[in-house]
Amino acid sequence: MVTKREPSARQMRLAVELRRLREAAGLTARQAAALLGVNSVQISQIESGVSGVSEKRLRSLAAHYACMDETFIDALVAMATDRTRGWWEDYRGGLPASFLDIAELEHHATHRRDVESLNIPGLLQTEDYAHAVFAYRVPELPTADTEMRVEHRMRRKVIIEGPAPIPYEAVIHEAALRIRVGTRDSARAQLMRVLALSEAEHVTVRVIPFDLDGFAGAWSTMMYVGGIVPKLDTVVRDAPHGAALVDSEAQLGSFRVLFRKVEEASLEPERSRDFIHRLAKEL
Repeated sequence: MVTKREPSARQMRLAVELRRLREAAGLTARQAAALLGVNSVQISQIESGVSGVSEKRLRSLAAHYACMDETFIDALVAMATDRTRGWWEDYRGGLPASFLDIAELEHHATHRRDVESLNIPGLLQTEDYAHAVFAYRVPELPTADTEMRVEHRMRRKVIIEGPAPIPYEAVIHEAALRIRVGTRDSARAQLMRVLALSEAEHVTVRVIPFDLDGFAGAWSTMMYVGGIVPKLDTVVRDAPHGAALVDSEAQLGSFRVLFRKVEEASLEPERSRDFIHRLAKEL
């Protein structure tokens, strides 16, 4: 068994799901270890993301846990056996681990949903816009660090602009569209970029205008990353010390409902494009 250091969010998610399966089966780590023919320390290491797990052992554990969801098990196997060294690894040691975790999540995503009230969603940002956002950070970042963050953000856009784009939905409040994080010219360019991307078949952009009655969801900013199966979806929320990943079934269900409520309150895609075009003409 190979011991790993600093497991990624994807590796930790695998560990968490295996622990959840064991607990749902009503087994202790010691009992699971006995069924697998290993010691309880190995089960603890697997469930903490410290150690990997082979496909054979994972399927054996799933059988002992009476998990009959073959699609889910196959998804866990894919997580356990994936040896991809993604482009985000180029930034390891240079950027916070959360930046790499988000890029890895997106690489394996089946769809993405964003709700933003104060900023243009990262996947829709121009380079100038992203630069202005990162340059405003307090304490101020060294120029090289700012440039690295901007470059990383631009590379993340491959999931909607690359050769194999995934479905993407964004609900953006008018406030985010109007706030100028840079110059007037860059603000206009940003709006035009959003318009251009919204024309793609796999991209849906909706706007929530200021004059909408009864909208109390301005706090509901979220990044929703779809997994291979719904159980493996993840919501990314801003936290004081970086990104917080939400993955419990109950919380995911709440966020799905919340997204639909916000979506229902927004303008239809065509009206949203007209709205953004009018804002661009005002600049």
